Amino acid sequence: MTKFYRLRAPRQSRYTGHLSATHKWALPGLRCPECKATWAGGFTAYPGVDVSALTERGEYEVPRPEPFDEFTRLRERVRPLVPPESPLLPGTKFGPLVGTATGTFSPLFFYYAEMPLVHPEALERLRVAGVRGLRGFRTELRFRQRNPPELLELEIPPHGRLHPDCTPERPPRCPKCGWDDFAFPEDPILDAASLPAHTDLFRLSDFETIFIATERFIDTVRRLDLEEVDFRELPTR
Repeated sequence: MTKFYRLRAPRQSRYTGHLSATHKWALPGLRCPECKATWAGGFTAYPGVDVSALTERGEYEVPRPEPFDEFTRLRERVRPLVPPESPLLPGTKFGPLVGTATGTFSPLFFYYAEMPLVHPEALERLRVAGVRGLRGFRTELRFRQRNPPELLELEIPPHGRLHPDCTPERPPRCPKCGWDDFAFPEDPILDAASLPAHTDLFRLSDFETIFIATERFIDTVRRLDLEEVDFRELPTR
């Protein structure tokens, strides 16, 4: 049976990397007429998605909340460009990462939930070793230092959910906009039936800031001496 682990940036690191960056395009937030929430909770980025061919491309350049119907229209315009069944929450990002970077970056850099980075050499070694589902895309980051590193952004789509047993007081989602306001549990349990079988690294679809990796990913990272992430095994049910 496959084991699953939560990944997070280490509390202490010898690397000094810092980003001041954002993606070229994003879905707007929304204002829901039913639950009255105004929100943008999408932390997933699709750096390979180019919306420049859409006549509404300017609508994806300025962060703002939109009425529910307008948000839905803009979401459906980009849906054909992303992997099937992608949740596309308000605030979901598209296109390359643009901005500035300073300092040094570990082979796997998970300090920013919206911007997981990897060195090209590390990505290739992971792929050759059999890690599944990894896609890296070029960034448009600018360095002021000499000999800057080449950094790719990992596209890590959402899959899988928390098991209801670990969130007994979780309120129901808004039936119209999907607003799902709850705190990540101290003792998370993964819903085994919802976990993907085709990839070794993913986000939780109901908590996109949480990275989950399979035992295959963890063992490979250890063997290749790429460890610059903390990991904790999570139970499944």
